[in-house]
Amino acid sequence: MDALSRRRFLKISSATLGVAASGGALASAARAVTGAGAATGLRTVATTCDICFWKCGAIASVRDGRLWKIEGNPLDPLSRGRLCPRGTGGVGAHFDTDRLRTPLIRRKGRGGDEWASVTWDEAFTYIADKLQGIKAQHGPEAVAMFSHGIGGNFLKHTLKAYGTPNFAAPSFAQCRGPRDVGFTLTFGEGVSSPERTDILNTKCLVLLGSHLGENMHNSQVQEFAEAVGNGATVIVVDPRFSIAAGKATHYLPIRPGTDTALLLAWMHVIVTEKLYDREYVEQFGFGFENFAAEIAYATPEWAYPETGIEPDVIRETAREMARHRPATLVHPGRHATWYGNDAQRSRAIALLNALLGSWGRKGGFYTPASMDVPGYPYPPYPVPARGKVDNPDHKYPFAIEAITTGIREATITGAPYPVKGWFVYATNLMQALPNEAETIRAIQALDLMVVIDVVPSEIAGWADVVLPESTYLERHDDLNVEWFREPFVALRQPVVEAPHDQKPNWWIARELAVKLGLGAFYPWKTIEEYFEARLTKAGLSYETLKQQGILRGAQPPIFFEDGVAPVFPTPSGKIEFYSLQLQEKGFDPVPRYTPTPQPPPGAFRMLFGRAPVHSFSRTQTNPILAEMMDENVVWLNADQARRYGLATGDRIRLRNQDGVVSRPVAVLATERIRPDCIYMVHGFGHSAVRMRRAYGKGASDAELVTKYAVDPLMGGTGMHVNFVTIERES
Repeated sequence: MDALSRRRFLKISSATLGVAASGGALASAARAVTGAGAATGLRTVATTCDICFWKCGAIASVRDGRLWKIEGNPLDPLSRGRLCPRGTGGVGAHFDTDRLRTPLIRRKGRGGDEWASVTWDEAFTYIADKLQGIKAQHGPEAVAMFSHGIGGNFLKHTLKAYGTPNFAAPSFAQCRGPRDVGFTLTFGEGVSSPERTDILNTKCLVLLGSHLGENMHNSQVQEFAEAVGNGATVIVVDPRFSIAAGKATHYLPIRPGTDTALLLAWMHVIVTEKLYDREYVEQFGFGFENFAAEIAYATPEWAYPETGIEPDVIRETAREMARHRPATLVHPGRHATWYGNDAQRSRAIALLNALLGSWGRKGGFYTPASMDVPGYPYPPYPVPARGKVDNPDHKYPFAIEAITTGIREATITGAPYPVKGWFVYATNLMQALPNEAETIRAIQALDLMVVIDVVPSEIAGWADVVLPESTYLERHDDLNVEWFREPFVALRQPVVEAPHDQKPNWWIARELAVKLGLGAFYPWKTIEEYFEARLTKAGLSYETLKQQGILRGAQPPIFFEDGVAPVFPTPSGKIEFYSLQLQEKGFDPVPRYTPTPQPPPGAFRMLFGRAPVHSFSRTQTNPILAEMMDENVVWLNADQARRYGLATGDRIRLRNQDGVVSRPVAVLATERIRPDCIYMVHGFGHSAVRMRRAYGKGASDAELVTKYAVDPLMGGTGMHVNFVTIERES
């Protein structure tokens, strides 16, 4: 952790304490929430964080009846006793004065901002009547749900009982989907979530556009720091000199859109110089000779004019990877939806790892483990009369999960059948999906849209009914039975009460089911009864889980060298260097490089990513995290800034290729980015007026993503294909 990052982390910690201890507005809010004299002394509650999907184990402290602070749970294999900056600042979600308070029903046409506060029963009655009408006219399949995170489990259960098969999360088609498909096509398995990367033991870590340290996934960042401390070689490929690049042994400032060319050239060097793990490839590989022939053209000299990376640097870094194999890890990344050819780029990453023998090996990819906790014995769901709506006729043949934009398209077109109801849980589709205008068109075709969330986000502003959820520090969620290097079960449980009329997702799901006449699908009356039933069947103690927050299982072997059987669930039963299933569907059996369009004169490619103190577009109203970063800036190459007469702090607007203009945003003039692109942190520039703390702060990259390239293998939306020009803000 560099000095600046450490200062900011300490500032977050002190701000967290100040929320409860100071005499300011936040402390007043805390007293209103909990009652100043409700209790005395200090108590702690074990729970799990929900600021991001990593779900780190945590210990929350309540001091004199007021929420005080949150720290890592030392029993948790994910957090290892430490939280990241945004996790530490998570207590601010409880004190957020912008959060939703009561159920709301729209009183004006969609897009307007007139609402009526109603009781929960009135809201459920309204929703149930609409759902029964949709079922009668269009069938239950005409309802779809978009969700993010474990909190959506019970709402999915209710809607499956209602009869729909249509469930999707932006985390697939807008984030990790190409990566999972590329690795599944190669090894027969994806990389899981959290990723099965053994960064802790790697000797050479390769990051292609993977912003560890900014994309703050706790255990990976901790392992990254330890690997650097242990002397691991770090190779960073990125148009921007990121935090990770600051730790790199080799930094390659690649031209955006050319990563596949670099990957092919690396593989060419490793194959032609016979630096690959020959025993591993011969034992586990399929189609290696055909693969080698397919990449014969991809010399470093061929890749140089595409990537801008010197041939000697390509050779040197390829040899460095091979020198440390199999403890070389070419990281699969996470936000992998870039240019529309992303599944094949991710497959190239998988193939490079295969050449190095890292899959299943220490310092590469481990085999994750999980505890056996049976599900609850629910009645069988009704069988939908129609299949899922998102991928008709298997247009995207290798989509292994539902496609959000496929549901959106079906809502607009009515094909393959009409979609008339949306449920949106804990995801702001206006920020998550590309082309906001298409999302609005789809919403206008609906008979019902219900949003369940903590904050009044942009998507909530378009809903017919808004249901206020309690924050993660005020509710139970489903059990987290994680796949990780060590098996464990984790519990999220309430630390304090919700301040107004917010409710937990499990209660919302159950009460809606009862209102729909589906009470038989909820034989349990309380969430704790549900937990008891599942844990008892697993031979585990719910009382112990409540006290500790974590129950750990026995550590099984997780590497081939420790006894894990090498199993590859591919058609050949081996690592598929040459993919016949891709060939049979008309795709390249080995990835090939296809140039992506470059910015026209005077324009820049727009890149975007994460910040270590925010999670997507969900946390900008959190008072603690907003204090750390309340708006984003545009990274602009310093030479380009001088050309435009701009300096750091000057305000500009960005205009994209379709004429969409951003809100004013400050410039960061820096040598740390290539001159052909700009970069901004995702999640800012909120237009929802009820998000008072975040409204209008910074610029929204999502508004500028009007163009996207669809991956033909799996339907993911490449969003780094938008170009912007700069306009000075007068």
